[in-house]
Amino acid sequence: MGDRVKTSARLLRVLALLQARREWAGADLAARLEVDVRTVRRDVDRLRELGYPVHSTPGVAGGYRLGPGAALPPLLLDDEEAVAVAVGLSTAAGGTVTGIEETSVRALMKLEQVLPVRLRHRVDSLRSVTLPLGGGVSAVDPARLTTIAAACRDTERLRFAYASGDGAATERRVEPLKLACTGRRWYLLAWDVDKAAWRTFRVDRITDEPRIAGRFTPREPPAADLGAYLTRQLSTAPYRYHCRVKLHAPASRISELVGAAIGAVEPIDEHTCRLHAGGARIQEIPFYLARFGCDFEVEDPPELVAHVRELAARFARAG
Repeated sequence: MGDRVKTSARLLRVLALLQARREWAGADLAARLEVDVRTVRRDVDRLRELGYPVHSTPGVAGGYRLGPGAALPPLLLDDEEAVAVAVGLSTAAGGTVTGIEETSVRALMKLEQVLPVRLRHRVDSLRSVTLPLGGGVSAVDPARLTTIAAACRDTERLRFAYASGDGAATERRVEPLKLACTGRRWYLLAWDVDKAAWRTFRVDRITDEPRIAGRFTPREPPAADLGAYLTRQLSTAPYRYHCRVKLHAPASRISELVGAAIGAVEPIDEHTCRLHAGGARIQEIPFYLARFGCDFEVEDPPELVAHVRELAARFARAG
């Protein structure tokens, strides 16, 4: 009985190791488990008998790799992974994806049922000091996200109905590149076939189910750094006024105050940075800049330069 318990415990360790790394050499697995290579082979055979798809590559450079199977195998998580998944599920339970909340709660219940007390305390501590802010969140259908993500991966053109910011309905044909989430909304970066230009679409404004419309040959992305490109598009493109302001503060401090959908921060040196942002009304922008608590110089547009000077004169007269 003791040997059976040891063998079962070792099988769980083998499974955990195979899940932790893409591929293991047989000798490395044996060293981690403190057994010989022959025992590793027997353990792998037992896992296969239990339905785990463990693939092996023969030869000196060969090894073992856990592949996808017909059913989801038990996932063995270390302490840090378990806490991260629990907190992530808690966040998803009130997140931006329609319908995933209840699924997340069920998964969270299963995880918490087996969490050791020490880890449950860590998860509870994180929850107690986290304040979810749901205002302005736009939820989307997870099936729609899955369809779009698969089209990005498989280079498949999409057709869908889209409502613009002013409510106008249009039919779009796009070559999807990337999905992005700001925490409030999901966006699709894609090549608009009819407009022959890169466009960023809000997924919650897609008003029907996206349809596959054939394959396409991937084209050169609009920028090497797509994260920076999307940040700039989301923070300036939707607005009438595009602003460029030099701030006398480190980029690291300003970045903490500026979200991806608000503006893009460009370091100049260790003491200054440049903010690229947008605004629907020129009168709103100076009050937004004032919250940074540092000196600034408006570089563009001229309308903002004039309005800031007018405000400065007005405040000076008031004093």
